[in-house]
Amino acid sequence: MWQDCGPRVLGIYFEPVRAEKIKQIAMSKDKETKKSEQEEVKEQPADAAGNGPQEATEGAGVKMAEEEAEKDSAAVKMAEEAAQWRDKYVRLSAEFDNYRKRTLKEKMDLISSAGEDVIKALLPVMDDLERALDATQKASDVEAVREGVVLISNKLRDTLRTKGLSEIEAFGQELDTDFHEAVAKIPAPDKKQKGKIVDVVQKGYKLHDKVIRHSKVVVGE
Repeated sequence: MWQDCGPRVLGIYFEPVRAEKIKQIAMSKDKETKKSEQEEVKEQPADAAGNGPQEATEGAGVKMAEEEAEKDSAAVKMAEEAAQWRDKYVRLSAEFDNYRKRTLKEKMDLISSAGEDVIKALLPVMDDLERALDATQKASDVEAVREGVVLISNKLRDTLRTKGLSEIEAFGQELDTDFHEAVAKIPAPDKKQKGKIVDVVQKGYKLHDKVIRHSKVVVGE
């Protein structure tokens, strides 16, 4: 029977059957897809508070917003601290500059008036010398004039001593190049004076512990 039917007749018969089969397959696949989606939703874990997936997502968003707010607050605090430190630096720099200028001025004033107290101390000695010179023009007693000059000389020595000046000992001492300058050598008068200072050409002085002039001496050999 089927062999006698042409291709057109067979197509008309089987077409409805094929369409129905395709529809059933599509419906079955759709059910499987929905079932799989439902299972995925069920399998999503809840957060620590017991919230579902949607609640957990909202909680994460709130947490991120709080973290961003904390970061912004920290940035503002750091900016304020930086501004405070900058203000302190500017003030300290200005104070140091003023201190530097003040100390420089004081140093210049000290240099310009370093010998003021010494000069003031020497003025009375100068007055005595002027009076002695006036006296030499009228005095007939040379011994009295000599005594006056000795007194003035002693006064000058005492004044300089109070300012820290001291004489370097030289005569009879061993030659010490830190304090003495040998300007000549002569035969020693005796063996005990060999290598020692036998004469002082010019006295040396120290200001406190600093040598300001070496003694010029003659050494025996």
